[in-house]
Amino acid sequence: MKKKIFLIPIILVIVIILSIIVFYNVGLKAVSSDNNKVEFIVEEGSTYYSVINKLKNQNLIKNELCFKIYIKLNNKNNIQAGTYKLSKDMNVKEIVEILDKGNNYNPDVVDITFKEGKNMRWIASTIASSTNNKEEDVFNLLNDKEYLNELINNYWFIDESILNTNIYYSLEGYLFPNTYQYMNKDVSVKEIFKSMLDEMNEELSIYKEDILNSNYTVHEILTLASIVELEGTANSDRAGIAGVFFNRLNDGWSLGSDVTTYYAAKVDMSERDLYKYEIDDNNYYNTRSNFLAGKFPVGPICNPSIDSIKAVLYPTSSNYYYFVADKTGKTYFTSTYSAHIAKRDELIEAGLWYTYE
Repeated sequence: MKKKIFLIPIILVIVIILSIIVFYNVGLKAVSSDNNKVEFIVEEGSTYYSVINKLKNQNLIKNELCFKIYIKLNNKNNIQAGTYKLSKDMNVKEIVEILDKGNNYNPDVVDITFKEGKNMRWIASTIASSTNNKEEDVFNLLNDKEYLNELINNYWFIDESILNTNIYYSLEGYLFPNTYQYMNKDVSVKEIFKSMLDEMNEELSIYKEDILNSNYTVHEILTLASIVELEGTANSDRAGIAGVFFNRLNDGWSLGSDVTTYYAAKVDMSERDLYKYEIDDNNYYNTRSNFLAGKFPVGPICNPSIDSIKAVLYPTSSNYYYFVADKTGKTYFTSTYSAHIAKRDELIEAGLWYTYE
């Protein structure tokens, strides 16, 4: 009995210590996943302790006490005066590192995020809304043959395929999706494209040997990757989806991808349903038509992520020819059309099928 009584305070101390550690670590985490930048000003003569209230008021840190403890434990004394761009998805360590090093903040700097899976029409709209360029400036450059030939000479992964007159937008699929920073809104479309093409060069160069030794051109790889990007809701499913498409191509089937049919009709999937004549159209992008049986579309239909490109480079080998995703994003693979239809009916019955208002 005495032994139990003796253990109680020890257990309480351990619990208290563990609680403090958990409280401290949680307090150092980011406030949220919001990555929108907010302006944070550090005046001359400020200290870390004097900016704590401001950080909390701008909702950039979770807990003032945890911030103070972190500063003390890590012996942080010299905060740099200046104007910073901070976001709620930064943790205390990241914020302190930025304030510790200082920066040369330029209020005219423009950050543009180009999302994965978006097509050139969306890119043109994003450039127009973020800079002093117009959408027509984007499309004019995409039709500039002299400019395109320069790119063919300057980048190993670009060839004459982009000059095909059946392609809607010459650089579709070649502009790597990421967040880019420019000095001001006067940045030219050519500068924006250069930064995106340079990033694509960096990303693809890691896999250059495998790309050049594959049975497909870079254009074909990017084309299929763009389809996989829009068909695969989860990265873990994309290699399997790529495997299905290769099985279809190798056996002379059409890819049968709805996303290519929408692109062919220049209609975004969220915009409206397609008309029958659009579905049946013998278009160089429309893989629902037998016009492209055993063939790739003429070009990419969006700018794919590196995960989709890797899925095409390293597809899952299988005997599957069909796939379908439920409304939670889970993908199901089947080998025969009858099994495919049975799976679809099963999902409908289970309430897991997509429904549209």
